Amino acid sequence: MSQPSTAARPAVLTVAKLPPFYLEPLKSAFEVHDRLHETDPAAFARIAPTIRGVTGGGESMVPRALMDQLPALEVVSIMGVGYDKVDVPAAIERNIPVTHTPNVLNDEVADLAIGLMLSVARRIPQSDRYVREGLWATQGNMPLARKMSGARLGIVGLGRIGQAIARRAAAFGMSIAYTGRTQRAELPYPYFASAKALAAEVDFLVCITPGGEGTRKMIDREVLEALGPRGFLVNVARGSVVDEAALIDALQRNVIAGAGLDVFEDEPRVPQALRDLPNVVLTPHMASATHETRQAMADLALDNLKAHFSGAPLLSPVPEWQARKTPG
Repeated sequence: MSQPSTAARPAVLTVAKLPPFYLEPLKSAFEVHDRLHETDPAAFARIAPTIRGVTGGGESMVPRALMDQLPALEVVSIMGVGYDKVDVPAAIERNIPVTHTPNVLNDEVADLAIGLMLSVARRIPQSDRYVREGLWATQGNMPLARKMSGARLGIVGLGRIGQAIARRAAAFGMSIAYTGRTQRAELPYPYFASAKALAAEVDFLVCITPGGEGTRKMIDREVLEALGPRGFLVNVARGSVVDEAALIDALQRNVIAGAGLDVFEDEPRVPQALRDLPNVVLTPHMASATHETRQAMADLALDNLKAHFSGAPLLSPVPEWQARKTPG
């Protein structure tokens, strides 16, 4: 539903169901049209020429086709670190900045990555069910699990969150290596040129690389085979990064030891075959889902909009915007 028009306030279209702690202050600052393109296309067509900002979450789609309907669009603000469903090249063509919310969620995502590593190696969720179902009393102790301390960790994507994971893993005495688009000479960890080469040398392979076409299904059958029957995969990046069919097959055939997954190819639909597997820990894309972090993300997304419309520098534009070639 749209807010009553206030000429002095820029019009902003939301493209996701936003949490109240973001939507309410957004409405206080701007003339908000809440998902009007989905709920009332006729009304959207009437107000589309007035829309100056778009905002949504990390999974929100902002394609070229939507931008083409918004001739006055000036800024896209994403409440999330990922923005692979925003057509950033189309925005840059029109000199429309895109912002996201990095850094404020680094710790939460890193914490969950470590939690998934522990959960899948020590079989914590399975052990919880074992006790609740009375099996401890009737069948005795659980089978032995795997040790995480001192193991070898490979990180696919050593950006801000990847480095936060590495710092936590170091406290477990883990050895750390990584792969990514470029080698980071300033970091002390060994670099591997490919995910396959890295997987062959580690016990845990953690994905925290950006989504998009450049990383789609980069964790494929060959990478999983390289990880091997004692290796664990953890994905807190994007579901698109992993070939989900290949992963299910690898888990069913014990090609790898197990997986901890926070993201999936077709969220929120998770294949039954994946849900049925005993060697997988699944969470519902919740890596940043704490009160504190989601509030910080909402604040930053709102502050980016306010900065743009007040003429102040953007707080966290996406790297592509920062790297764009400006005329002259």
